[in-house]
Amino acid sequence: MGSDSDLNKMSEAAQILDELGIENEVLVLSAHRTPEETTDFAQNAKKRGLKVIIAGAGGAAALPGTIAALTTLPVIGVPIKSKSLEGLDSLLSITQMPPGVPVATVGIDSAQNAGLLAAIIIGAQDLKVDKKVEDYKKSLQQKVIKKNKQLVKVGWAKYIKEVSGK
Repeated sequence: MGSDSDLNKMSEAAQILDELGIENEVLVLSAHRTPEETTDFAQNAKKRGLKVIIAGAGGAAALPGTIAALTTLPVIGVPIKSKSLEGLDSLLSITQMPPGVPVATVGIDSAQNAGLLAAIIIGAQDLKVDKKVEDYKKSLQQKVIKKNKQLVKVGWAKYIKEVSGK
């Protein structure tokens, strides 16, 4: 991530990867403030055994594109909500990459989806990870089915009170 102020949001990617048993690391690198360290990280990521890089950044959001320019690994950008433009600046910066430097991009503050997308990419080559992703998605399906049954059983008005605690 571009700043430790992004950690609260970016930790959601690490949490889903941990839940799926995928080894990961969390770093603060800045395309603008630590360009040498960012370059070293990106150029050596494949040698170190990394399979996918998730890069979260706010504002100008240069980190995902900078890393994508320096590696052949898949890069997933997470636009971080900013104070001035609510993350729209970050979203547009990450999605508008020049030809030859693709960055997969998830929604603003959607680090959990970035983690899941990374797992899906890894799972395309690793059947154990693919099975874990499949099981995770089935658990999400079961949660929705359970919620729907409760909603139908008690009605929308009572259900709202149950889920909101009011």
